[in-house]
Amino acid sequence: MISLLVIAGPTASGKSALAVELARRLAGEVVGADSQQLYRALDVGTAKPTPAERAAVPHHLVDVAEPGEWMDAARYVALADAAVAAIAGRGALPVVVGGTGLYLRALLHGVVAAPGRDPELRARLEAEAALRGRPALHARLAAIDPAAAARIRENDLVRIVRALEIAAGGRLPSELHAEHAFRPDRYRALFLALDPPRAALHARIDARVEEMFRGGLLEEARALLARFGSPLPGRLPIGYAEAAAVVEGTLPLAEAVRRVQAAHRQYARRQLVWLRREPGVEWLAPPHDAAALARRVMGWRLAP
Repeated sequence: MISLLVIAGPTASGKSALAVELARRLAGEVVGADSQQLYRALDVGTAKPTPAERAAVPHHLVDVAEPGEWMDAARYVALADAAVAAIAGRGALPVVVGGTGLYLRALLHGVVAAPGRDPELRARLEAEAALRGRPALHARLAAIDPAAAARIRENDLVRIVRALEIAAGGRLPSELHAEHAFRPDRYRALFLALDPPRAALHARIDARVEEMFRGGLLEEARALLARFGSPLPGRLPIGYAEAAAVVEGTLPLAEAVRRVQAAHRQYARRQLVWLRREPGVEWLAPPHDAAALARRVMGWRLAP
């Protein structure tokens, strides 16, 4: 069984930098597990690895899809499996890093069979969301599967639609979610999660969002508007709808920053809730001693 190191944690917790440093020390290669960094041209708003980080160690599963293109857990696992096998075949250590819980669980335990995509139903649900608002669609999901609705923010159209699609196919999304936790391991994994203090994490999130707006998010939103028109596709990461509204003059910059900061803080909370429910996770409180962690990972890797 292939051994891999998993570095997870909430957004802005520093997991990418730590993963790069450990991969550098351990002759490893990074495999992304971030549902947003998969998309090309969405660099600033998804906090992709910096050019220096990409130059330090090889990175995989970054920039593999077009904005708005469908990417589900099954497709992610197929791409990640191929990357992990290639890395292990070179004698290197796969270092999986990201905060998308569904992708991590699917990679480690497999994809639970779920109803397939229904383009007609999707089109009807998206039209209803455009007419009545996304919260109304979220309320419908809450009536069908309260547990699933509690894990999905009411503005997350992609996940709401998928959950309703699964329900229409005869399964409760919460049942599929629970099944993942009890499937056998597909890899021998050391699963580490970063656990920064909440106040420090929120401060980092707020600072990162401010830097995103200063550092090119508006330009990326402007390019997306030129490409797709308004409104932007519903599958874009947090922040792009707000940035587009600033570009179009319908939302003040300060309010956009505030909304995106709040959305990222809420997302971080959901990530932490998911990780705390996941078996086998070891929590790391800062500061992180990369040298000591590298020695520990090396010992684990060599253990029978």
